[in-house]
Amino acid sequence: MRKIFLLSLIIILPMVAMAQKQDRPKGRLSGNFNMEAWYYLKDSVIGTNVPPEKTLMNGYANFRYDYGNFTAGMRFEGYLNTLQGFEKGYDGTGIPYRFLSYKNEELEFTVGNFYEQFGNGLVLRAWEDKNLGYDNAFEGIHVKYNPYKGVYFKGLYGKQRVFFDLGEGIVRGFDGEININQLFDTLKYAKTRFIIGGSIVSKYQKDENVQYNLPENVASFAGRFNFQHGMFSLKGEYAHKVNDPSADNGMIYKDGDALLVNSTWSKGSFGAMLSGKWVDNMSFRSDYQAVDKNLLINYLPAVTQNHTYALTAMYPYATQLTGEAGAQGEFYYRIKRKTALGGKYGTLITLNYSRVHDIERNREGLENDTLGYKDKFLAISDDLLYDDFNLKIERKFSRKLKGTFIGQYVSYNKQFIEGKGGIVYAKAGVLDLSYRIKRRHSIRLEQQLLMTEQDRGDWYSVMLEYTISPHWFFSIMDQYNYGNDHKDLRVHYYTLSMGYNKGGNRVQLNFGKQREGIVCVGGVCRQVPSAYGAYVTLTSTF
Repeated sequence: MRKIFLLSLIIILPMVAMAQKQDRPKGRLSGNFNMEAWYYLKDSVIGTNVPPEKTLMNGYANFRYDYGNFTAGMRFEGYLNTLQGFEKGYDGTGIPYRFLSYKNEELEFTVGNFYEQFGNGLVLRAWEDKNLGYDNAFEGIHVKYNPYKGVYFKGLYGKQRVFFDLGEGIVRGFDGEININQLFDTLKYAKTRFIIGGSIVSKYQKDENVQYNLPENVASFAGRFNFQHGMFSLKGEYAHKVNDPSADNGMIYKDGDALLVNSTWSKGSFGAMLSGKWVDNMSFRSDYQAVDKNLLINYLPAVTQNHTYALTAMYPYATQLTGEAGAQGEFYYRIKRKTALGGKYGTLITLNYSRVHDIERNREGLENDTLGYKDKFLAISDDLLYDDFNLKIERKFSRKLKGTFIGQYVSYNKQFIEGKGGIVYAKAGVLDLSYRIKRRHSIRLEQQLLMTEQDRGDWYSVMLEYTISPHWFFSIMDQYNYGNDHKDLRVHYYTLSMGYNKGGNRVQLNFGKQREGIVCVGGVCRQVPSAYGAYVTLTSTF
């Protein structure tokens, strides 16, 4: 398939170029390159593992060529061998992503590999994040059709990527959306805007299981709306999936449901965001045996804060595919400039709170044990999974000095989320100050503190960064686990870094220790092992 695809590009693109008129558009080649390589060292205290190769490397390069209505692209990936913390199935090299597409005013189609999302992703989302080691791209046919203004259709048929291969299951999907304001000219500039949409996604996998009688075709359905009036918006989506026994749910034959609601409002200096989610048995994969991040068809967004500082992100939340109920609220207020509280340049205050519980399950009185449990729609259990309250203050004190202050309290059910330990209660604080010394020269001091009586105890982190714009930066960071109950594990996790930027190119050199933990983005997580050594990162865009 890959050889046929590459050969077709060699034949088709020159023919397209020759067929254009003399005033044909110019072709454009663009892309990017990324490589990260580690040299691992032994540290018996933090328990590092030195691989036989000593050095490991993850790298990739994207190439995209646009010519008139045609676009072609490919991505080469190399894992020699895969960095620690990423799945070893990636070991090797290949071209797992390549495509050819055509687009005019009404129709767009793609053959090869592609990413797609229907609505909020409750029944389908194909995406990739190299930092998470996540990639569930489709290989097949993808069509978008806009037959009339305000009316949009999307359809796809394909298999999903798993490492350098494809999963067994076949995925079929259709999505339709109507923008009411675009559909009627009289509503084109109306203050109130309304969009409705719906999706149907199904998978096929041949039943070869000798123990269970598995459904070979599994369907899911979703409906959504988007309402906006002035500065207020309300979005919602409901999804239903028919019975789908899998490794995730313990091979039960229960239907699944999901509801996601988001609302925002702002006026002047004040704004608010509220969101809620209820999920029951909505793991949806193209292979019922798949686990971890592999072959997921859908995506269940997290309703928790994504923290960027290391210690406030030490206990991130991972979405529970088999069931959860959560809510998040965020409020911000910008204090006006030249006031007693706002100062000369104003002050931004952001308050965020999120909470996630398990759903209520009843396993008594089932007529059929294969259903696993019974529940009521929107029923919530008393079992707390995650709780995060944080306050953020951002202020510019002068033309040269600005700061960020964060306070956080988090409850983290480590036993439920990671399968070990109890509930961790932690308090964290951040002080981040930046000072411009002179033109193009600045310095940043970042201090963080996390206090907890559970897990590994208290932490302190400090980082000093010096930047010479637009090219150089230098930093030194230390995370110290000073509160660990085991004195020999009160380790300094230090890192020395320097980097150089020029144009679209960037190189960064690092040496130090990496603490064990979890990194999450939007509820999708990756386990990070302890590591010690030197590593280099190269990136380029063109």
